[in-house]
Amino acid sequence: MIEFQNVRASYGAREVLQGVSFRIAPGELVALVGTNGAGKSTAMRMVNGLVRPTGGRVMVGGVDAGRAKVSQLARTVGFLFQNPDRQICCSTARDELLFGLRACGADDEEAARRVDDAIERFGFRADADPFLLNRGARQMLALAAVTVLHPAVLVLDEPTTGLDFRECERVMEVVGRLSAAGCTVMMVCHDMEVVADHAPRTIVLHEGLVLADGPTFQVLRDRDVMQRASLVPPQVVAISQQMARDLPQVADGPVGCANTVDQLVDAVACAAASSLGARRCADARTAPGSSVGCADRVFEQGKEGLR
Repeated sequence: MIEFQNVRASYGAREVLQGVSFRIAPGELVALVGTNGAGKSTAMRMVNGLVRPTGGRVMVGGVDAGRAKVSQLARTVGFLFQNPDRQICCSTARDELLFGLRACGADDEEAARRVDDAIERFGFRADADPFLLNRGARQMLALAAVTVLHPAVLVLDEPTTGLDFRECERVMEVVGRLSAAGCTVMMVCHDMEVVADHAPRTIVLHEGLVLADGPTFQVLRDRDVMQRASLVPPQVVAISQQMARDLPQVADGPVGCANTVDQLVDAVACAAASSLGARRCADARTAPGSSVGCADRVFEQGKEGLR
């Protein structure tokens, strides 16, 4: 559905993409990560035609995005801004949901049906003033305004920035449903916890090049890639890796490979019972600076605090 073919992009003399190639299949949810200046925003804006490549091609659903009109791509590509206030432009929630449908020439009856469905599904009040909603509700409204268009491709620019945990989970639940229904999702994200929880595949951009592309936890556990890209792995992965270094005898087992809180808790319990022995386990847990003791303290904070 989305294919970058040796794509280059420049702003003046500065080349921000230097031959980027990857393909995202229909229905995939892929995270695009990297530090500021890595080329993520440029790549993202190429999908809907806001930025044109200076070399190579960006194909979206078989259409050359570098040659197509933005209005043509808008019928296929939905785009969620990082800040919903840059996207919302109407005085009621209902009018905001209708705006894109009207712009695309949707039939009035069909548009009304889709909007009524979105209002019920997202729990909006039709006459609510969007600018009086809280940050999370405005983000949900902006997302709903994109989803009523039934885009084949959805591009997300930091969709969870400024949201609390519940709001973040609600947004990503909607995104996950869209992906499961066949929508291709490309998500730019700085939050590695969100990436780990929701993106099956991750592409790392660094200085305009693809540094890594693969299953998310395979990428997040690659210390060389993470260090070169100046990225910090999710807390559970970091604890797992530290424990594997502290306890070489279990490094190749579940402890050193745990990617979730539940996996790590179970791995520590099994390692304590089978490898450390009851006394050595107790000693390890109480030793100052012990990674096992550190893990216990983190676990006591609750699973929600780790996500």
